[in-house]
Order: sequence, then C-alpha cells, then structure tokens
Amino acid sequence: MDNQALCSLSLHELSEQLRAGKVSSSEATRATLDRIRAHAGLNAHLDKQPHTNPAVPADETNFLAGAEVYKQNCAVCHGLPGAAPTAIAEGEYPKPPELFKGTGVTDDPAWETYWKAANGIRLTGMPGFKSHLNDTQLWQVSQLLANADKISPAVKAALTTPTAATTPSPTAVVPTK
Repeated sequence: MDNQALCSLSLHELSEQLRAGKVSSSEATRATLDRIRAHAGLNAHLDKQPHTNPAVPADETNFLAGAEVYKQNCAVCHGLPGAAPTAIAEGEYPKPPELFKGTGVTDDPAWETYWKAANGIRLTGMPGFKSHLNDTQLWQVSQLLANADKISPAVKAALTTPTAATTPSPTAVVPTK
C-alpha cells in the first residue's frame, strides 16, 4: 500500500492494517506523521478561534433539522449510518471521514465542527458552506455531529430516509428520443 493510500486510512484502520501485518511499522509511522503535519496548520488556526457556544440547543428538534441539512449537503462525502461510502467519497483524496462510523467528530466540540462546516478545510476537498447555509443550519448539523453517538432511533431513521430532493417523483417525465 502506498503512502497516499495509508494516509487516507483512519488511525483505527491504520492500526488494524499494522496488526494484520499488511503494513510495516515504519510505513504506519510515516503515514501518521504525514497526517499530523497535514493537520498542524488547521489545528494551530483553530486554537486561535473563539470557542463559541452553540446558537441552538442539542435537542431532538435540532438533531432532526440537522439530519436534513446533513443528508442534503454532507452525506455524499461523509456517508450515512450503516450505508456504504458513495462513489464520490471513494474517489476523494484524502478520504473524507465517515462521520457516523466510530467516533466520527463526536470528540470535537460543536464550535469546531461549525467552523469547519462554515469555512471548509483547505487541501482536503472539504468545502465551506457559510454562503449556502445559514447560521442556524450550520449549528444544527454541528450539534447533530457532536452528538452523533447519542442520537435517538428517530434521528437515525430520519438520516436513512430519502428526502424529497433525492426521491424520484412518481410523476417525473422520462425523456424519450
């Protein structure tokens, strides 16, 4: 496995590859150091940002609203609970984290997820959404992701139910030649 492929693995996946003998410890170390270097600038910048309290409470109503925002804007890259990664996610480098698998970003405070969703992360493919989503929507999706390990079955169901925009209309006209 080349270094680019190794760097796209999560730390958990990398450690599994190491335990299985599929990568050497020197390859794993190099990939880990590359990941640390890649995030050093982002982490330094985030350390300087104000740690703003969320503008919406972490409750069922906001989690459900955040689920709709997530499905419309985030799921194509970051996936849905229990779903296989999309072809778009598989083709990205670096590979986007699956936010409902493992810890996702539940170990990040909501303000940090808000900042990343609003501003994007350069050199990763993560776009900024501040010109497309309003502050309430950004906070709703940030609260959802910060609490993804605690969401109710109703929110999980909302995440896995297709939205009107992704469901073909039964009256849709199929073009013919």
